[in-house]
This record gives sequence, C-alpha cells and structure tokens, in this order.
Amino acid sequence: MPQHKFITRQRIDKGWSDDKKYCVTDELGNKFLLRVSSIEQYERKKKEYELMRQVAALGVPMCKPITFGTSDEGVFSIQTWIDGVDAEENIHNLTCEEQYSYGFESGRILKKIHQIPAPKEIEDWEIYFNRKADRKIKMYEECPIKYENGQAFIDYINAHRYLLCGRPRTYQHGDYHIGNMIIGSDKQLYIIDFNRTDFGDPWEEFNRIVWCAEASPLFATGMVNGYFDYDVPIQFWKLLALYVSSNTLSSVPWAIPFGQSQIQIMIKQARNVLNWYNNMTEPIPTWYRGVVNNPKHVPLYPQR
Repeated sequence: MPQHKFITRQRIDKGWSDDKKYCVTDELGNKFLLRVSSIEQYERKKKEYELMRQVAALGVPMCKPITFGTSDEGVFSIQTWIDGVDAEENIHNLTCEEQYSYGFESGRILKKIHQIPAPKEIEDWEIYFNRKADRKIKMYEECPIKYENGQAFIDYINAHRYLLCGRPRTYQHGDYHIGNMIIGSDKQLYIIDFNRTDFGDPWEEFNRIVWCAEASPLFATGMVNGYFDYDVPIQFWKLLALYVSSNTLSSVPWAIPFGQSQIQIMIKQARNVLNWYNNMTEPIPTWYRGVVNNPKHVPLYPQR
C-alpha cells in the first residue's frame, strides 16, 4: 500500500462489514476512503472492485473506486471520499418534500444499478431462492426465539413460491437501504458500502426497504415510485412480501450473537412488518403512500 501518500489515517467503526475502513488524507489535504480486508478474500474483493467500477461507469453517485491491490495488511481498495451526513440519521431533519424526493432519487439510482446483467451461466433464480428460503425457514424453526405470529411469514412464503418462476437475475448492491446512503454536502444522495454485491432478482433488492419505511414512509414510498416511474405492478408487491418474509425470518437468528439489543430491534421490526401487511394477508404495506403529488399534505397515517 502506498503509505507515503497518506499523512493521516482515521478508523471508521460504523457499519457491519468485516473490512477495516479508514478516512485517509494525502499531503494536499484530499480525503479518501481506504478499505482493508484479509488476504484470503483477494479473489472476492477483486471481483467486488471490478463490479464497483462497472457501477461507477453508469454514473451512480457513490465512493468511486480508484486503486486496488495488496499490502502487508491484506487486500486494499482506495475510493473517493464523500463529505456529508448519514441519510438515516438525518432524514427527520428534512421536509416532507425532501424526504420523498431523496427516496425517489434512491429508486432511480437503484434502477440504474440493475442495468448490469448477471453472468449467463448463473443458476435459475427459482431454484436458487427456494433453497435460500428453505434455509431461512429452518434457521427460524430451530431458533429459540420466536416472533409473535411468525408462522405468518412461513405460510406466505409457501403459498407464493410460484411467483419466483421466470424471474430475472441482475447485479445487486446487496444491502440497499437508507442506512447505506449519505446526503452529501452538495445535497446529492450517494450510495455507499458495495461490499455485499450479488446477482439476483432485481426486485429482491427491496427486501431491506423495511429500514427505509421505519425511518421515513415518504422516503420508502419515493424509492418504489422512483424505481417504477409511478407504474408499480401488483406482482412487485406480492413478490416483495415474499422477500421481506424470508429476510425477516432469518433476522432474529442472525441477531442472537450480537446481543439482546439487536434481538429486540429485530423483534420490533418483525412486529412492524406484520402490522404493515396485516399479518401477511395484504400485499401492499400500509407505509406506502401511493402516487405522491404533494408530500406535505400526505397524512401521517393514511387510511386504508
């Protein structure tokens, strides 16, 4: 790693990635993002970096990849630095119009990301996801902690597996939600943390929209409307409910090693999901505000 180019290095502890992240500064005062991984991850990180270059070439606002290589510390990548604030932590400081507008922009950006195709030899999505869903159901059934009415998630998945047939696979960011977005000092929305990239049904990418909906229903509504340019098919909502059900099932087993606070967060989130979907009997969640012409006048709790 070209150590001599950087005169300061500050550790960034935020996030769930195993990567070590630093804000580094060169002699001219320019900031960069430095990510370091173990050398055993070389091939995966090289592929991740190359895919990031493809995403950046599409004009996606993000930390743009600059350099990739190895050093005594492991595998590293250097990316451009974004000055700004965490979108999730600051969304409530914005007006209703701004919340919706940033959500709408996030949907448009996601649509652009999904232009990158999956490898032609990739496994059929229906086969792949059914195996994934079965694994998550098993994780939940063997978990000592259960959700109140958690069976509703399993029942919904089993009743709607047919929706997986014929679904396409594209590049996925892998963890696309408001917690991985920054509002730059230039007021632009930026997407960060491309370290969980995958190839899957582009609509599955919305399975983490629950974090957006909890932070701001208007932001989440904007994301959906921006992605579909206001023409949201009912098939999307039915599939999203399946993907959210699958993701929610595995959330509490995932949380156990991280302690009681994370467990409670996931239990609360599952309760929210069940409320939004009326115990998985309604495909369109109650947080969705529909076509929003004037966000200021959208009721906080819309009648359904």
